[in-house]
Amino acid sequence: MTHALLVIDVQNDFCPDGALAVTNGDKIVKGINAVMLDFDAVILTQDWHPAGHSSFATSHDADPMSVIQMPYGAQVLWPDHCIIGTSGAKFHQDLNVDHADMLIRKGYNPKIDSYSAFFENDHHTPTGLEGYLCTRGIDTLTLVGLATDFCVNFSAVDAANLGFNATVRMDLCRAIDFDGSLAAAVEGMKNAGVKIA
Repeated sequence: MTHALLVIDVQNDFCPDGALAVTNGDKIVKGINAVMLDFDAVILTQDWHPAGHSSFATSHDADPMSVIQMPYGAQVLWPDHCIIGTSGAKFHQDLNVDHADMLIRKGYNPKIDSYSAFFENDHHTPTGLEGYLCTRGIDTLTLVGLATDFCVNFSAVDAANLGFNATVRMDLCRAIDFDGSLAAAVEGMKNAGVKIA
């Protein structure tokens, strides 16, 4: 059995003073760094949007956190965040990126958002992560990062649905918790077979 740590979107825009700040998002960085050496592999994901992305509220002249229907389903409209090449898209300066085996960038297709480390939000277009894990013989994942109720949640559910043993370390995650989204995410992860630790 080979066990990987999947570190989701620990980026400046999701930390305090960022464009889409998650409360205490920076408080998990030290703990994530501390556990990296306990795993056979470390994979980082990075939200990576072109300017004018279709998931941005400004692209629709709409209010942030409103929801619209896209061809692939419901889409929360976010403040502009993690725009390619900006400081907001960079990893938190204290995150030990040098220990990562792989980096997955997601959300770079301007027409579709990508919460999951495995698929774009159409749930069909792969990022390539599944193939990487399988070729390395990795069957067990622990997920940490930002935000629990969106990108961690979607990644964990997809991991479980693909047959990986998936655990979310809640102490090394932080949530947006928008309109009950955290409770719904935890329930959905449990129902998918994700372990909540």
